[in-house]
Amino acid sequence: MILRVRAAEIRQIQLQLVRAYPEEGCGVLIGREKGETRDVERVLGFENQDAAERHRRYLISPEQFLAADRTARGEGLDVMGIFHSHPDHPADPSSFDLEHAWPYYSYLILSVSNGIVAEQRSWRLREDRSRFDPEELEIPSDPASHAVGA
Repeated sequence: MILRVRAAEIRQIQLQLVRAYPEEGCGVLIGREKGETRDVERVLGFENQDAAERHRRYLISPEQFLAADRTARGEGLDVMGIFHSHPDHPADPSSFDLEHAWPYYSYLILSVSNGIVAEQRSWRLREDRSRFDPEELEIPSDPASHAVGA
């Protein structure tokens, strides 16, 4: 499976997660599946609802997730996954991520070090919930950035 996130959406995610630093930021990826590719058409950033450990945990509340699902379905799309940051840690899933993830969804993790995005990787949880597998992340450039004078 390939997770395709346009450059404009990646910039939006990066901006939100850098603003959340040194705490974890989070949000939802909305789009549609086309064969082996998930095209993200919209991202919804959320306020991290973890009151106790925001510096190393994130929480998307059931109400936030339900609102994202309603938004997606209202636009003929689906929730494709979750994005979140790992402040000053690699963009690899943690044991906490493994315990709380759901199969099917893509998990886009961005490492934010000293307030700068250092790495971004996507992951999929196996159906048996035993581990994450890397997922190819494709970031096509914006067509407008190739226009003359852009």
